[in-house]
Amino acid sequence: MVNRWEQAGYALGQMRRASEHSEPAERSPDATAAIYARDLTTGYRQGTRVRVVHRGLGLALPRGKLTALLGPNGAGKSTLMRTLSGLQPALAGAVWVDGVPLRTLSPQAIARKLAVVLTDRVDVGYMTAYALAALGRHPYTRWDGWLTPEDEQIVQEAMHAAGCAGLAARMVAELSDGERQRVMIARALAQQTPIIFLDEPTAFLDLPRRIEMMHLLADLAHRTGRALLLSTHDLELALRFADGLWLMGGDGTFVTGTPMELLQRGELLRVFSGEGREVRRYLQDLHQRWQAKDLSADWLKAETQGSHDKHPVSQIGG
Repeated sequence: MVNRWEQAGYALGQMRRASEHSEPAERSPDATAAIYARDLTTGYRQGTRVRVVHRGLGLALPRGKLTALLGPNGAGKSTLMRTLSGLQPALAGAVWVDGVPLRTLSPQAIARKLAVVLTDRVDVGYMTAYALAALGRHPYTRWDGWLTPEDEQIVQEAMHAAGCAGLAARMVAELSDGERQRVMIARALAQQTPIIFLDEPTAFLDLPRRIEMMHLLADLAHRTGRALLLSTHDLELALRFADGLWLMGGDGTFVTGTPMELLQRGELLRVFSGEGREVRRYLQDLHQRWQAKDLSADWLKAETQGSHDKHPVSQIGG
């Protein structure tokens, strides 16, 4: 089963291979970054018309860290993720994935470097959770999808790491949203890529399941050394669990840093000040507490952990 991002990427990959040049590929300026972009402009071409979303971006996605992509609706989060994953061409600039120029990679090569977990409820028909997770081996199997004993072991280990080994024999249609998300993460782990993108992984989960999911993702990044990038509207959990934030403003601005750094600089308050009174009051309270004390990142995690009792703020930007 191929998801909609992979389908879009196939045609783009065909065009990319047809336009490749013969000169040696330039190595990434930052070999330590899982993804590196320089002077990147994202947007859309519609015939002769060009719509720019962000211009001149420079970014580096660190390995072994959980990075959260935050911003109001319409800020360009999905556009950036699609561009970095090769499913949408950049308007300008360059992207390196795992040290290799993205423009030189075929769809299959990208699938061995980057896995994508979507929120969409894809109709998988009469399929078990194990069969769905096993689709992560697609970039490595023969045309008929036959799994070797080594493939089977990788799938089993992936389901165990995602905390869904006990669901292997269950039908996907019977799973809850949280259980299905864990299986989709197992699918990404079975793909054995150094990079995983997650599009709103907590969108349809209740609060306890959202906390469990963010804890799982942070643990996977730290324990396996993978680079995880997730887009989310869940500001509080991003502040609590993410190692770093990519913050996109509706005005085209893009800033990066740790949650504590962006709080100290007032960037979070600037970007989300238009998202409603409760969000603004919540961020103002955090900022004032930092100004009054010598606050640490550990304090911030503890503060956001209990913030649901003090402020009814969870999802932002819709």
